[in-house]
Amino acid sequence: MSDYLVIVESPAKAKTIEKYLGKKYKVKASMGHVRDLPKSQTGVDVDNNYEPKYITIRGKGPVLKELKSAAKKAKKIYLAADPDREGEAIAWHLAHTLDLDTTSDCRVVFNEITKDAIKESFKHPRPINMDLVDAQQARRILDRLVGYKISPLLWKKVKKGLSAGRVQSVAVKLIIDRENEINNFIPEEYWTISGQFEYGNITFPAQFFGIGKEKLELKSEQEVNKILSQLDKKEFQVNSIVKRERKRNPAPPFTTSSLQQEAARKLNFRARKTMMIAQQLYEGIDLGKEGSVGLITYMRTDSVRVSETAQKEAKEFITAEFGKEYAEQVEVKGKKQGNVQDAHEAIRPTSVIRTPNSIKDFLSRDQWKLYKLIWERFVASQMSPAIMDTMTVDLVNGQVVFRANGSKVKFQGFMKVYVEATDDNQETKDILLPDLKEGEVIKNKDIEPKQHFTQPPPRYSEARLVKTLEELGIGRPSTYAPTLDTIQKRGYVSLENKRFVPTELGEIVIQLMSEFFPEIINVEFTAKMERELDEIEEGKVQWVKVIDEFYKDFRKYLEKAELEMEKIEIKDEYAGEDCEICGNPMVIKMGRFGKFMACSNFPDCRNTKPIIKEIGVPCPKCNKGQVIERKSKKNRIFYGCSRYPECDFLSWDKPVARPCPKCNGMLVEKKIKKGVQIQCTNCDYKEKPQE
Repeated sequence: MSDYLVIVESPAKAKTIEKYLGKKYKVKASMGHVRDLPKSQTGVDVDNNYEPKYITIRGKGPVLKELKSAAKKAKKIYLAADPDREGEAIAWHLAHTLDLDTTSDCRVVFNEITKDAIKESFKHPRPINMDLVDAQQARRILDRLVGYKISPLLWKKVKKGLSAGRVQSVAVKLIIDRENEINNFIPEEYWTISGQFEYGNITFPAQFFGIGKEKLELKSEQEVNKILSQLDKKEFQVNSIVKRERKRNPAPPFTTSSLQQEAARKLNFRARKTMMIAQQLYEGIDLGKEGSVGLITYMRTDSVRVSETAQKEAKEFITAEFGKEYAEQVEVKGKKQGNVQDAHEAIRPTSVIRTPNSIKDFLSRDQWKLYKLIWERFVASQMSPAIMDTMTVDLVNGQVVFRANGSKVKFQGFMKVYVEATDDNQETKDILLPDLKEGEVIKNKDIEPKQHFTQPPPRYSEARLVKTLEELGIGRPSTYAPTLDTIQKRGYVSLENKRFVPTELGEIVIQLMSEFFPEIINVEFTAKMERELDEIEEGKVQWVKVIDEFYKDFRKYLEKAELEMEKIEIKDEYAGEDCEICGNPMVIKMGRFGKFMACSNFPDCRNTKPIIKEIGVPCPKCNKGQVIERKSKKNRIFYGCSRYPECDFLSWDKPVARPCPKCNGMLVEKKIKKGVQIQCTNCDYKEKPQE
């Protein structure tokens, strides 16, 4: 018989923790929540202080039976769910189910699953924190009231299967607002003049700056011609040289939001995938002889704080690996949002000694990629700033001034390990300028004027949307991935070229929400609700008061919508062909995996088929069929033959309608950082990338 029973959420976590605690401890998994609000009803008594009605989650009977049996045999029970609101709520529900005293020292929390952290946490058990439980309960009840009161209305007035939510509705509205911005954008013309200059055997670029000391923006071809007419010869004089030394500080270690953004930019991971893999790394990976080990700290956090122990270990590692000059760290501060709780550390490796390459054989490819990203970002955050030598040179011809900017890395510092990505994945490169002196004459090789037009703001990628939601104070670290997932599953938005595009359905729903529930999609109001949830967690305000203040106005909006919201009929789009079974027209429907064709005579005829999108390329394998665009179960686009299964041609890259000029093989469009490159699948032929 075990003296102590420890309950965690997952078997992987249980396996890792049991190894550290010894034979007296038995560790069991609750498999997440054991109680929740019922799915079949609202489950909140709005006339009795918003009392929630919790029931055992369907399918959790055997798990609870096993936990109760183990609890009867144990002298002491510890609840070790994750160290956040959700984890505290799971512990509270378990305490009620197992008849534990919530004021006893039954709760154990740790930020990382390592031997030292686990053993230390069991020295300091505490009662369940009801402020944390109340904050989670308030969010759950708020979301339930919004979802279960508005969703049936949308089902009745628009279409079955729709839903509304506080965070998801704001996210969809942001996407729609951005689309409207793009559609209403009026491009403005502007021009640049670039020059190539020669000094000895070095050629370097410079851009038109202005006239005299005044910077000048060029708006038309006439203005450009006027400038060019003032250039009387091909020689420029070096007018001024400014040399500076600039420090570049490393980015702070990851928060949940910044991890999702960087994994999207550098690894092409969706937010949901990032969080799933991070959970695996946190709960524990089997490292052979070392056993199961938690590789990273808790991955739901909005703090960039790092423990002194981790800082010390990192400094020793950096000194040994790169030299003392790389370990002279300056304090790295992240951009602090108004609702940052700072309850946990930043996301970091549990031991910097476990380098990515040292454990590569024990990780899957995606686990290794994410661990490497987290490890490199953390190590870089503890390193010295990079030192850049910058140089600005003004070249004059009469009154016309061209400016050349150059920079080079004098000391790599943190850049030796890691450099943060940008949203457009642009890489900064050294532009070296020759050692010029004031008064010297420089030869001009080429002057090229170019016409440009201002561009509309880009559509939201997952990374940009997460960043925007965080900056606006909408949602919490744990909500971003499920929110992005939900708005796509509901058909409110679609992903095109990794950018969110609103659907007609999304626009209709948000239009109705704007008219009848303006507060739900109001950014400021939603951010205010998040702050109030944080105040509940801090014990500053009662959760019932927060819910009541919200519901009083919400109920009025609801009554008005019930009376005044008109039924909207969304007509099916005709597919342009008839059903081969019954002869009725086929229509385009939206399903879980995107659009498909279905018979308009449903339910009498249930014929469905995928929408075939030809790309104008004959099948290179059988030469009889056409290459068509398809989607995998994970919604990833691939290309196959229209004659499948007779022909099994398949390509993840889009084929091109011409053969390779070198070997007559198949050409495909390959996505690279700089854009799209046409490559041969049979030889080394490559074409210049197209942006």
